[in-house]
Amino acid sequence: MANSINQSRVKRWQTWYTVIAFLYMYLPIAVLTIFSFNKSQSPSQWTGFTWEWYAKFLQNPTLLTALRNSLSVALTAVSVSAVLGTLTAVGLARYYFPGKGLYRGVSYLPLIMPDIAIAVATLVFFAAIKLPLSLVTIVIAHIVFCLSYVAVVVSSRLATIDPKLEEAALDLGATPIQAFLRVLLPQLLPGILSGCLLAFILSMDDLVIAYFTAGVGATTLPIAIFASLRSGGVTPELNALSVLLIIASASMAAIAETVRSWGNHDSG
Repeated sequence: MANSINQSRVKRWQTWYTVIAFLYMYLPIAVLTIFSFNKSQSPSQWTGFTWEWYAKFLQNPTLLTALRNSLSVALTAVSVSAVLGTLTAVGLARYYFPGKGLYRGVSYLPLIMPDIAIAVATLVFFAAIKLPLSLVTIVIAHIVFCLSYVAVVVSSRLATIDPKLEEAALDLGATPIQAFLRVLLPQLLPGILSGCLLAFILSMDDLVIAYFTAGVGATTLPIAIFASLRSGGVTPELNALSVLLIIASASMAAIAETVRSWGNHDSG
């Protein structure tokens, strides 16, 4: 009897804790969403419903240009990272060479390094080689951390694949490249897609690294939002833009999780 009462209390506290945690995380997003439809420019006074601020964002040339720059940077960085990250994961899992443990640690180091450290390090590197700052330098800097995220996700997928399948392909006369392209790569695709979607979201969201490595006119969307906040404060137009970004990020995260689950189901 006492055990059942204690279990009931524990479940009750778990329920309240979960509710409070979700309120803490998502209540600000709910408030942001509500005030993105507010007729008033005041961030605290509701005067009526309107779609005006979403229309204004779509007519704002500064934000649209910054959005195009962010998309260009993210797509380029993720494309390069998809190739290099996949090869890194396969190389670390399937081959043995001197210093492999050290190389593995260095490859995954950007995952735990603070963004500010990566930003300063890349800025110093570009200054040392006298490379002018531009969108290209932002792409190079983003590849540094995107590659690691892709490699980690692909490695987790690779751990579920039986290496005997590749060995069987090699025994049947396939070359190592043919075994990779026809046997391993199709099974890695869910992991590659999930890693690319995750890296794309992180690239689009990055402010610190892009801010340090951007040149004149190379303004990404987070930099444009930060500059707008410093000059004019919080506006309904930025609220509307933030809501759209949240929806896009949540959708891509859901797609990545669906692809990952689909891949695990197929491997099972």
